[in-house]
Amino acid sequence: MGGKASVLLVLGFSTIFLIFGYNMNMISVNSVENYAEYYEESIAHNCAVSGANMAANALFFDADWNTGFTDLPLSDGTIDVEVTILDADKNIREITSIGYYNGVTKEVKVVVQPSNFAKFAYFSEIDPNNAWWSTGDTVWGPMHLEDFLRISDNPVFMGKVTVKKDIKFNDPSTDDPKFLGGFQSGVHLVLPPDHIMDLEPEAESGGHVFQDVDTVYLTFAGDSLKYRFANNDPDTTVLLEDFAPNGLLYVEDGNARVQGVVAGNYSLAVWGPDTDGKIFIDDDIVYQTDPRVDPSSEDMLGLMARNDIIITDNVANSDDVNIQASLYSEMEGLSAENYDSRAISGDINLYGGIIQKKGKALGSYNPYTDIVEHGFNKKYKYDNRFLLESPRFFADTGSYEIVSWQE
Repeated sequence: MGGKASVLLVLGFSTIFLIFGYNMNMISVNSVENYAEYYEESIAHNCAVSGANMAANALFFDADWNTGFTDLPLSDGTIDVEVTILDADKNIREITSIGYYNGVTKEVKVVVQPSNFAKFAYFSEIDPNNAWWSTGDTVWGPMHLEDFLRISDNPVFMGKVTVKKDIKFNDPSTDDPKFLGGFQSGVHLVLPPDHIMDLEPEAESGGHVFQDVDTVYLTFAGDSLKYRFANNDPDTTVLLEDFAPNGLLYVEDGNARVQGVVAGNYSLAVWGPDTDGKIFIDDDIVYQTDPRVDPSSEDMLGLMARNDIIITDNVANSDDVNIQASLYSEMEGLSAENYDSRAISGDINLYGGIIQKKGKALGSYNPYTDIVEHGFNKKYKYDNRFLLESPRFFADTGSYEIVSWQE
């Protein structure tokens, strides 16, 4: 029995080792196969991603590029890239990039659209030496300065801040700005020089042009508009969708004074040299359906001036002013009338954005106490819809931006 048991024991262990060896061999074979499959899929995927990046780069340099690539060799594989237009009016395009390697196929789809200045909560090419961001100032959303960012004490920036130059502190030992969305210097972006003048044909063909007037007084009233040409004149009331079907109101060689409640997507463009081309905000101008309450709101407003956008010094604006719009000043900026002598006027509650050539003072404060003595504090909150949408005929940056990437 002892001999037979030994033989059986040896045979048993031999069988176990044979099975273990077979399994180890299979694991090794499968590992090699899995590695080879992973390698092939990685090469095909990398080809597809590279093709998408190449096409995006071509579009950024030439907004009309649609040539694509066919059977282009890359990294031992090949790529096919096609560019299709998803929305001709908005010029939204889709890049489809397919990578091939050793029988493996991978696809990447990228949607791009023109980058619009409305995407900024705050943009300024020139900020004057007396325009300090201080305690009480808060900006929600993306912000860009072609100048220095001047900091005094503790302003708060909720979105990413980019600047061409750098930060200047009033007191480096105590100033403590909060960049909750990040900070980057060395970024360069400027406004187009004649966007507002170039809009006149669009207004003539499908909007409305106010001509030969010094000032037009505009009161938005939901889906209607009230207008007059002197302060004491009676209003003329029109239905906006009939008065300006494409959503563009245009003032040529004059100024506009605005207030009211906006329903729909509209833009006001005011052009003029010297003392013309200004927009005065005489009272609150807000949306009929607040997108912060109802995200399905389609109400949008663009206020675009060749020169200044001015918050009027009057009773209506003496205790806060509420603005829901994206503001665009091509050659000047947003300012408050008599900012350094008017009474303390509360907050500028801007929901949207301000895009301007020159940052201007909206209030004055004591740098030793950080207390506003005249004018306004700034409360700028970004309308997140402007990341993908914009008011009618708002200026774009001249390049595309990626809005979705699907692999």
